Amino acid sequence: MNQSLLRQAGEFLHAARQAIETAGYEVQTTRLVTPPFPYLIPSVRASLPSGAAASPFQSEVIDLAQTLEEACTSSGIDYVSLGPALVEYPQSYAVIPEVLSATKGVFLAGMMTSLEGYLSVAGVHACAEVIQRNAALAADGFTNLRFAALANMPPGVPFFPAAYHLGDQPAFALATEAADLAVSAFTAAANLESGRKKLVASIQNHAQALTAIAQDLSRQHRLAFTGIDFSLAPYPEEALSIGAAFERLGVPAVGMAGSLAAAAILAEAIDQVQFPRVGFSGLMLPVLEDAVLAKRAAESILSVEDLLLFSAVCGTGLDTVPLPGDVSSPELAALLLDLAALALRLNKPLTARLMPIPGKRAGEATDFDFAYFANSRVLALKARPLQGLLASSEPFTLQQRGI
Repeated sequence: MNQSLLRQAGEFLHAARQAIETAGYEVQTTRLVTPPFPYLIPSVRASLPSGAAASPFQSEVIDLAQTLEEACTSSGIDYVSLGPALVEYPQSYAVIPEVLSATKGVFLAGMMTSLEGYLSVAGVHACAEVIQRNAALAADGFTNLRFAALANMPPGVPFFPAAYHLGDQPAFALATEAADLAVSAFTAAANLESGRKKLVASIQNHAQALTAIAQDLSRQHRLAFTGIDFSLAPYPEEALSIGAAFERLGVPAVGMAGSLAAAAILAEAIDQVQFPRVGFSGLMLPVLEDAVLAKRAAESILSVEDLLLFSAVCGTGLDTVPLPGDVSSPELAALLLDLAALALRLNKPLTARLMPIPGKRAGEATDFDFAYFANSRVLALKARPLQGLLASSEPFTLQQRGI
C-alpha cells in the first residue's frame, strides 16, 4: 500500500473541504475509492480448487481493508470503498461479509453485469447470498448499508457503495445531496413550468459554482477532476426530502398514481443543466434516508414495486429498502434480476441496497438508531424463487432500447 499517496489524498481532501466550505457549502464526508479489490489482490483472481471449503485469499482482503481503514482514519478520510466483486472472478463475492464484519467504515459492492455488458445470473445469485449473509451480522441488519448490488455501473461514481475507480492515475469527483432544491422550487410555485425553470436555474447556479471550485483545486493540486454527480439525494428531514418534492408537485402521497410523472419531471430537470457530469446525476429514492419516503412506506402507500418502477425514469434503483428478515436468497435474486435487466435494457446504472432485518416481518416498525435514517416499516416483497429457464445460471445479453 502506498502510504505517501494516502497522505497526499488526505491532504487534498482537507484542502478541498476547506475550499468548498469557504464557498458556503457543507461537506458531509470525504471518501477514498480504490479499483475493484480483485484487481488489488492477485490471489482473488486465481481459480479455487474444486470443493475448497474457504477462500484462501480471505485474510488478504481483510488485512487490506483494515489497513486501508486505519490509514484513512489517520489521514482524516471518513470512508473507503474497495469496489465490487466481479462476475469475471466468481470467487470474489464470498469474502464480502467477512470484510464488512471486520471493519466499520469500509464499503463493498458486487457486480451483477460484466464489464462486457452481459447479465450474469450467477452474479445476481452471488449478490443475493451476500445480502442474506450480511443481514445476520447485526441484530438490525445494518451491515447491508455498506453493500450494494450493481448493474451496468461504470467507474467513477462518487456515491457509496457504488463507487470504484479504474486507471492508474488518481482523480476526484463531487457528489451532491440536493433534494432541498427540488422542494424549494415547487413549494408555492405558480405553475409547473415556473417550478421547473426555478429548479433548473438553481441546479445550474450551484453546478457552476462547484465546478469552478473543483477546477481550481484540480489546477492547484494537479489532480484530475472527473465531474459532479449532481443528484437530488435526500436527508431525513422534510425540507430535504425528495418525497416532499413529489408531493409539492401535486402527488397526494408518494407511491400513488402520478408519482412516476413526478419522478420523470424531477430527473429531467437535471438533464437540462450543463456541467461536467459523472455517476448517476439523477433522482435518488432511499427509503430510510428520506423522511417522507419512510413515512409513506410505513403507511403501505409506497412499495418495493413502486420504487423499481420509478427507476425506469430516474435514480439509483432500490436504496436502503427494509425487508423481512426471513426473505430467502432466491427471493432476493428474483428482485435483483429484475433490476439488472432494467439497467441493461435502458442502458443506465442501477443499484440495490437491500436491508433484510432479522426477526422482523412485513409491516413491523424499524428501530434503527442512526442519525442519517428515518425509521419506517418493513416492506413486503412479492417474490418467490425463480423457476424454469430463469432458474438456471445461464448469462444473457439484452439489446438496449432504441438501438
